[in-house]
Amino acid sequence: MASTIATTKKTDDGFEFNDDNILDQVYLTHVISDVECDTKILYELVSNILLPNSNQSHPLPPPLSKPEFLTLKLVSCQMIATRSSKRCAHQTTMWILQQLRRYSWDAKVMITLAAFCLEYGNFVYLDRAASDVAGTSLRQLNQIQIRKESAKQVTELVRHIGQAVLFHINQWADLSAQDFEEEDVPALNDAFKSIPLLVYWTIASIVASTANLLSSSPSYSLSEFKEKLTMADDSLAGYLETCMKQKEHLGDSQVRRRKVIENPKDIVEVLRALIMDPKTGPQPQIHEGLDQVKKGVEIFKGKYVLLFISTLDRIEDEIRLVNSIYDGLLANNDKKEKGGYHRDEFKIVWIPIVHKWEEGSKERFKNLKRNYNIKWYSVEYLGELPGRRIIEDDFVRPCGFDIHDRPIIPVLGPHGRRINENALDLIFQWGIDAFPFRKEDGTALDKKWTWLWDAIKKVNPTIEPKREKYMFIYGGSDNWVQKFTSGVNKLKKNKDIEAADVEIDYHNLGKRSSSNDVYSFWVSVERKSQKNKQHKDPLNCEIQEIARNLLCLKRDPQGWVILTKGRNIKLFAHGDPMYQTLSQFQNWKDKVPIKEGFDIPLTEYYHNKENEISERQQPCSVINSSSVIATITCPNPTCGRVMEVTSVNYKCCHRDDDPNYCGY
Repeated sequence: MASTIATTKKTDDGFEFNDDNILDQVYLTHVISDVECDTKILYELVSNILLPNSNQSHPLPPPLSKPEFLTLKLVSCQMIATRSSKRCAHQTTMWILQQLRRYSWDAKVMITLAAFCLEYGNFVYLDRAASDVAGTSLRQLNQIQIRKESAKQVTELVRHIGQAVLFHINQWADLSAQDFEEEDVPALNDAFKSIPLLVYWTIASIVASTANLLSSSPSYSLSEFKEKLTMADDSLAGYLETCMKQKEHLGDSQVRRRKVIENPKDIVEVLRALIMDPKTGPQPQIHEGLDQVKKGVEIFKGKYVLLFISTLDRIEDEIRLVNSIYDGLLANNDKKEKGGYHRDEFKIVWIPIVHKWEEGSKERFKNLKRNYNIKWYSVEYLGELPGRRIIEDDFVRPCGFDIHDRPIIPVLGPHGRRINENALDLIFQWGIDAFPFRKEDGTALDKKWTWLWDAIKKVNPTIEPKREKYMFIYGGSDNWVQKFTSGVNKLKKNKDIEAADVEIDYHNLGKRSSSNDVYSFWVSVERKSQKNKQHKDPLNCEIQEIARNLLCLKRDPQGWVILTKGRNIKLFAHGDPMYQTLSQFQNWKDKVPIKEGFDIPLTEYYHNKENEISERQQPCSVINSSSVIATITCPNPTCGRVMEVTSVNYKCCHRDDDPNYCGY
């Protein structure tokens, strides 16, 4: 191949060009760095051959897979076939750059040097081989003794490349990978401009060394190549020294991370700043449940992220809470909700803060994920979390406490900015109802229920909701109220409830009040149920719907129940299925420690019980009467509604015709 190239029209060599001419030609050969190369493995292998007796030699690395051996052999053969002239060395150098046009700049050098080592390494090995018949024969075939003198200059040049040039190229590659902004480390831009020139003279020197190794009378001296190479290397080294000073002036990586947090481009950049550091060894991994996510942080591009930031101690309640949010996000996740948000746009990421990962902490982390069936995303790492200081200083402490005091859940948008510094209290109080977890969502929910709490406290001023406490507020017939009061009191004292640290309170709304006070409560509810044409905003529509459902409960002949947690209304319930739900606590008690909140398994069991009772009810009751139309109540003891008049028949189907009633 090289012979053919050498016989074509005369071409200038690299010594006849100035630096700008070389840069122009080299840039034309570089397309894009999209082909992978195991540069670290190549570097270790090459160092073991070029620098066998230095402290830069390395243990045997893992097998090389990229580039393929064919690529190395092709470059090696091209260099072997190159005539020992400056012009041919230039032609082969440009040919190599063209062949490696889709590799990174440092990979181009490493591949060429590795290809050189295929021939040079063979020479070195045979020179040291045992003096048996086979070894002696191979040395004679390769003319080792004849080539020894010319190999001295070659060894000197390639060792200079291995010791100095590669060090600076690798240093440049590491700095470039840190993604500094140009204004922060401006010398890095100058260093980048000098890299193609250094790459050219490094490859040209390797090509010339190959020719010298094979030829006893080259037409040039390797010292000429070494002089050009040293000038290019010194130029890069100077820029790198300035880069390091500018980097120190900028500060450590925490300053750079803080700049990202203060002025983020997107959520992916923020997550990288919090958990990753390209300078260190193995990077933290993203897991979904127990499975590693191959795309890493890129999977969160364009998403809203709830960051669950915590230690590993005393966080069981919070994990159950986050599990309930995860389940809530999966429900109706394709439905557009308030503000145009979709639930499937929101992801949960757990960043555990651990000072030092030891066997005990590793095991606890695994057990928490396994025992609580965590399916959301988590960050797994072995050493110090790169962005820990930023997390503690910029995320935790502004909330007014230390990370060891309690977890936090900041909510970040796709743009990387925080839409809520800490949504934990909001989620504790309102659960998934607080979606999309902005501060204003908590304010709206508070307004949604304020009118009802005002109406309740007018009847019984002693009722005071507390954030961590569940409360049953109820009323109905004397017989049912007596049974329910006994049932809820028994539940409150249940050892499983106490073990789950569930606090329960209960209030019979009419016990300490006159009938007029209770009547006023229902009047307040009825007024809220009336449609007001002047107030058609979504909040008023929600309040109307709530009031209508409450009025539906009032019609239950046995009783009604409102279950609350803090100021959050968790459930409106009919008397009989709720009483049976409490009475049959043994059937669902095992779900209380697993689910976040006593209300979730209770609600699930209640709805099942309600459906079961509904299915057992008789079909529509009908009374035939020839009398004047009169008001007749349903004879079914579980119903008691006013019967519908159908001609001269009275009929009741033990439900309300309006599907919006009794559905809260």
